[in-house]
Amino acid sequence: MTQIQWLHTPRLTPQQASILTPEALEFVFHLQRQFGPARQELLVARDARQREIEQGKHPDFLSETRFIREKEWQISGLPQDLQDRRVEITGPVDRKMIINALNSGAKVFMADFEDASSPTWENCIQGQINLRDAVRKTISFEGAGKTYILKDTTATLKVRPRGLHLEEKHVLLAGQPISGSLFDFGIYLFHNARELIRQGSGPYFYLPKLESHLEARWWNEVFLFSQQHLGLSRGTIKATVLIETILAAFEMEEILYELREHAAGLNCGRWDYIFSIIKKFRNDAKFVLPDRSKVTMGTDMMTAYSRLAIQTCHKRGAPAIGGMSAFIPVKNDGEANKKAFEQVQLDKEREARNGHDGTWVAHPGLVPVALEVFDRLMPGPNQIHKQLPDLNVTPQDLLTVPQADITDEGVRANVSVCLQYLSAWLQGAGAVPINNLMEDAATAEISRAQLWQWIHHHQETRTGRKITLPRVHAILQKELAHLRVLHSQQAKALDQAAKFFLQLLGQEGFEEFLTLRGYQLLAEGREPRAQS
Repeated sequence: MTQIQWLHTPRLTPQQASILTPEALEFVFHLQRQFGPARQELLVARDARQREIEQGKHPDFLSETRFIREKEWQISGLPQDLQDRRVEITGPVDRKMIINALNSGAKVFMADFEDASSPTWENCIQGQINLRDAVRKTISFEGAGKTYILKDTTATLKVRPRGLHLEEKHVLLAGQPISGSLFDFGIYLFHNARELIRQGSGPYFYLPKLESHLEARWWNEVFLFSQQHLGLSRGTIKATVLIETILAAFEMEEILYELREHAAGLNCGRWDYIFSIIKKFRNDAKFVLPDRSKVTMGTDMMTAYSRLAIQTCHKRGAPAIGGMSAFIPVKNDGEANKKAFEQVQLDKEREARNGHDGTWVAHPGLVPVALEVFDRLMPGPNQIHKQLPDLNVTPQDLLTVPQADITDEGVRANVSVCLQYLSAWLQGAGAVPINNLMEDAATAEISRAQLWQWIHHHQETRTGRKITLPRVHAILQKELAHLRVLHSQQAKALDQAAKFFLQLLGQEGFEEFLTLRGYQLLAEGREPRAQS
């Protein structure tokens, strides 16, 4: 423990100290020493693959792993509480959110340290405290004259740690920040695995933003090491992988294979998937996408992705979970609320009919809508029996972008969403209702990536207006002035967000993740600095 250093952290409160115990930290540091170097190698491999794409080597199904796709194998059996996942709700690790989500009537709640959370030190540590209390059924919250506690029957808990690209800069080992993935995973597992097992459940996870089966292999090795170190039976940990990068879409079977004794299926993380397509092909004009609202699951590209996930999972005995509808209930507008519910219903009907075994919603109010659809169209706990033997998804199917317009309203909407989301994110909120949609880091990434893409490829809107940095700047200033009037108490955060936003759009190179630069602002102070 002599190599531990703390960066920019105040004295720990008693609650924080009860989570960051010497024993828990020692376990996390074992993970970091064992797997930190390999994580760095995987990130280097991502950069190398990006260079190959920019040189014209498009993704394809791997010839060297054909034997995995062609031989017979199945994942290990699913535990009882992961066999029916018809509706899953997701959200940040806020105390009230955790209680409401677990009480929502959904089958599963994914507590999110990643896209739905702003990774401030306080959020990350308080989130672990909240989850520990939730696992032990002691969690409560007082607010607006009301006490929130757990019901007798609650959703099964899954946790999404931060992605491989993110670090926890507040905790150093040998002078270097540790992996955010290993920190989130390790602290949660150490404190809760045995209690979850005692209750007849287990430590269940969602793994974000994988780009290859080698990254799945890394996680599998983390699981094996952790189980042995903590004295847990092999295969106790179960993980669902989010297929939310275009590269992972070409390695779905290999990803399941690497995790097969720990695998709990795949999920179509549609928003990050769209962002990944823009990001990976950012310098190729053939991959310029239309308005975000036009890239729906009904397009050929997204349908191929969804059906391939179903085919892959069901072939291997695994559930295939559908993606997130961003719609949320609309207060004080009955007609808008009705349309939102209709859109969610149509989205979920498409997923259930295609063969998905469950779906995601972002708000407790939409759990009944999704439940009704899957109860009606999927009477059993899942539909893994629904095979798609005749489906043949080609690389072209996955890589043909939808043809539709870029509109003036699409440009303005992207600017507004990014500005509002970044402002909230810098203030510690990771899931933000904007214009009757629940925005998180993934949807904000689409908006800022599209703007960068449209600017750098000299695109025009349907009305013939060129999309340039000065024009986006002018739209941003207009939106900023409007929002400063509506939210005068947030003027400083809005100004900081606008400055950060313009830096992301104005630089020649594409920033891989806005959360990487943004995390520097959270960890070191919120004033954006120009990238050198």
